[in-house]
Amino acid sequence: MSKIGHLSARPERIRTKAAKPAPTGLQPLELESGCNGHLYVPENYREERALPLVLLFHGAGGNSRHGLAPLLNLADPCGLILAAPASNEFTWDVIIQDYGIDVGQVDRILNHVFAHYAIDTSRIAIGGFSDGASYALSLGIMNGDLFSHILAFSPGFMISTVQRGNPRVFISHGTEDTVLPIDQCSRRIVPKLKRAGYDVSYQEFEGGHVVPSEIARQATRWFAGKSGLH
Repeated sequence: MSKIGHLSARPERIRTKAAKPAPTGLQPLELESGCNGHLYVPENYREERALPLVLLFHGAGGNSRHGLAPLLNLADPCGLILAAPASNEFTWDVIIQDYGIDVGQVDRILNHVFAHYAIDTSRIAIGGFSDGASYALSLGIMNGDLFSHILAFSPGFMISTVQRGNPRVFISHGTEDTVLPIDQCSRRIVPKLKRAGYDVSYQEFEGGHVVPSEIARQATRWFAGKSGLH
């Protein structure tokens, strides 16, 4: 398998108005390719007003509903479209061996979203929790020509072979995390990203391997450009 991990999906520059309104709310994604996941579209979505998109990855042993969980309650008030694929195995492809089937599934889900919904191309984020955060960092750095922001909640590591673009990065981590200890993880990742020239907003909190609701709100405000966390 290729180690590049490059995504080919891109928003359509000109969208043809759909014959009927695209569905809103929480939706399972079962595409013909066998790709599975979940999508959440705010109830007030209108095709004439493009919304930001956040692609979210679950942690090891999780599923696509778990992927949506950190930001699901914020999607309607903040006007965010959320998409979450399901990993083919218990965690993401590159963590097991190499980039492969999961990258292809991410491309299919993104193509579906771009084809059916009006997306604000200046605000497309990739994010996740735990192994999902590690995967988001890895794919986000390599696909910074697509993603404007990266949201990494308690990441363990970062695998990247190529840097593309210059996405802004939000990282959070609990100081009492015993699953992915902060000293071996975010406290190493953040300086590495800053040395590479990335704009990183870093939040440590008292707690374990979780995404506290206040951290999720801070990340959302940061993504929406309404917070000066640096």
